[in-house]
Amino acid sequence: MSHGHGSTPEASLDQPDAAPKVPAGAVLSVVTLCFGGLVAALMQTLIIPIQPDLPRLLGTSIGNASWIITATLLAAAVAMPIAGRLGDMFGKQRVLLGSAVMLTLGSLLCALGDTLVPLIIGRAVQGLAMGFIPVGMSLIREITPPNITSMAVAAMSATLGVGGAIGLPLSAWIVQTWDWHALFWVATGLGIFIVAAVGLVLPRINTAAGGRLDVPGAILLAIGLSAFLIAVSKANDWGWTSGTTLGLGAAGLAVLVVFGFFELRQNDPLVDLRTTARPAVLLTNIAAAAIGFGMMAQSIILPMLLRMPEVTGYGLGQTILAAGLWLAPGGLMMMFFAPLSGLLINKIGAKFTLAIGATILGLGYLFAFFLMDAAWKLMLASIICAIGVGIGYAAMPTLIMGSVPVTEAGAAVGLNGLMRSLGTTIASAVMAAILASSTISLGGAQIPDESTFTWCFVVAAAAAFVGVAITLLIPTKGAVSDLVEEPVEARRH
Repeated sequence: MSHGHGSTPEASLDQPDAAPKVPAGAVLSVVTLCFGGLVAALMQTLIIPIQPDLPRLLGTSIGNASWIITATLLAAAVAMPIAGRLGDMFGKQRVLLGSAVMLTLGSLLCALGDTLVPLIIGRAVQGLAMGFIPVGMSLIREITPPNITSMAVAAMSATLGVGGAIGLPLSAWIVQTWDWHALFWVATGLGIFIVAAVGLVLPRINTAAGGRLDVPGAILLAIGLSAFLIAVSKANDWGWTSGTTLGLGAAGLAVLVVFGFFELRQNDPLVDLRTTARPAVLLTNIAAAAIGFGMMAQSIILPMLLRMPEVTGYGLGQTILAAGLWLAPGGLMMMFFAPLSGLLINKIGAKFTLAIGATILGLGYLFAFFLMDAAWKLMLASIICAIGVGIGYAAMPTLIMGSVPVTEAGAAVGLNGLMRSLGTTIASAVMAAILASSTISLGGAQIPDESTFTWCFVVAAAAAFVGVAITLLIPTKGAVSDLVEEPVEARRH
């Protein structure tokens, strides 16, 4: 669409970067989307403070109780690419509203439950709300002027880390103050607020591209992902070389291969694999898995090191609330550095911004490797890692959306979110395996030896630097220009 360059008020209103193009409503919409994404991400860490007590609280085994965590992980992984595709087809606002309703219903079910099955179902429904994040990021592209799009997407993307970071101290405080059910009552209240905000604040624009939902493809993707992720997440319980782990993992990969062949033969696929195979998209997704691996390590290792008893000689003896508070500044730094990431994206491009973020993440782990002897030092390491995650995570969706058609943006960002989730899942399993590889006896219990923590930091740093190397291979041409320069009017058609 061409615009006039006259001096009349009407002509100036047509300019994408004119003042009237940045109304308060657009800012309020971005704030609403960011808050909704933050709450959806917060659900991932909501239950961590009561995780060790779940078998006792629910009268079940440790293995059964672990499904409360696994259910959320699986549902989130499956929901992100499917929600993204639904948003492209039927309108992003509808899918956002549906995700917020899922969050509310899942939270309510958990709040009312006292046994294992309702909590597993409720946590799975909560996990489906993670589709809010990729759909929200792709909607930002539709409702913001180009000059603020990068910063808005960066802020939305940062909520992935911020929600997880503030979830630990917030959840610990709620559990220590009230009954554990209060966690889910608070989540229910937040869900109701987001439902209302999405319905009342977000603009009514036509973002639906139409099409047919690839139901067989969605089923194949759900089965393949679930089988593979269950095998990875349960490998430390079942044994990495057990028949169950290997069989389920191989079956999941086989189904995903079938899914790939099936999608290539569809006129309206759930995931356009030809678009996904473009170097800019493919390499960004591989880097997302590596950086997601690096991000998850700090969420596992730093709280554990802070809470280890001082009698071990390396533990710092913090309560779970204190540990969460030491790590909370990292989450705030993620949000603080999101605008910087947007500026970097506009100045040097999303590719190099992502590389900078991954480099800072790796340096944070190297810092932690040498300074494990005080809580404040680990807090600094956490802040460095969080800055890297905030900058890097903000650049990924910009790279993706600048490399795919507007009508596929939601599905593409959802797949990128899935790759990040895959990286975090693998990280959880690998870190658990490293921590279990060398233990010491304390009070009749086996706990990780100090050397295992240092190895975890080395592996996490290596994953981050691998992410840097992959990122630098991403083609630069066309990776950013579509997102930064495309007129907002053109996006809305």
